[in-house]
Amino acid sequence: MTNIAPDRALARQACPKHMTHGPCAGVTDGGACEVPSAGMCPYPLEWSFDTAIGERLRLPKPFVLTDLPAVPLDTAALRASARLLSGTADAFLLGDHGGERVQFPPSYRARVLADEGLAAWPGINCRDRNRVALEGELAACRDAGAAGVHCITGDHPALGHRPDAAAVFDLDSVELTALARRLDLIVSVAHAPAAPPAAVRLPRALTKIAAGADIVVVDHCGGPERVHAAAEELRAAGFTGTVLACVPVATDAFSAAVLAGFAGGRLPPGYLAGIYEAPDPRVAGIAAAVELARALLSHPGIDGVNLSGGTRSGQELAIARDLATIGRELRP
Repeated sequence: MTNIAPDRALARQACPKHMTHGPCAGVTDGGACEVPSAGMCPYPLEWSFDTAIGERLRLPKPFVLTDLPAVPLDTAALRASARLLSGTADAFLLGDHGGERVQFPPSYRARVLADEGLAAWPGINCRDRNRVALEGELAACRDAGAAGVHCITGDHPALGHRPDAAAVFDLDSVELTALARRLDLIVSVAHAPAAPPAAVRLPRALTKIAAGADIVVVDHCGGPERVHAAAEELRAAGFTGTVLACVPVATDAFSAAVLAGFAGGRLPPGYLAGIYEAPDPRVAGIAAAVELARALLSHPGIDGVNLSGGTRSGQELAIARDLATIGRELRP
């Protein structure tokens, strides 16, 4: 741990994710770690970050990044979802889920999408691979034709369906961003303005930008006014790259429950209730997502949106169709 300040080194030793640039966005309102057995987050509520910002890539506006739901470990299912979503977004985010942690490698999924003519945007986390494996995976994503990568620290394995898996966290999202940048990849990162401790969220996002992020994806943090304010803070700090705003997509009771579970308090007031209580939740959910996306895009500091939501096993193609419908509405 050379070149790490002593207080940061102590925090890194105590952190279950071994983060150099913590805290992550998994801190509770009371300041506790997302891993129940870890106790309080070891990072202070105020922290010093490197926030020197250079010129950043700016993508066409509006830029639509859409989640791509598909059955895990099933190439045919991945291709089927890709074909449904073809032509409805600029790129497709390939993430993972706590209930579906075992997935094909990001680079393989990126190659499958490239074969279907889609621009893949793989999510790369630090949970499962050390720095050597991460460098290889990033290089493979580049070789597979990925349009960019989304660099995150990742949830701790204790929070997913494979708590028996060892946590790696050799790097954190800031260090991963710098590595991806050195490999000439376009990089997006997450910004969670509403996650506690709120005082460190903007400085930490700026640190990711300083490390090489081209795109900042603003997480759910309330209605359009709060998201617009987050974009204004990034612009006032000197960020000239692309800012995307998350748009929650819920078109049935299950996907609404998923959103309520992890982001309920950070969604626009009444957003989920309007979907739950509608005669046809699918029609209401699509209309709500389109309306919110347009409201978010009305601000000059917002360059695009990330359409995201949850689904249950067996409903991946149905959600893909809904995402495709929303994407078509938002395309120029």
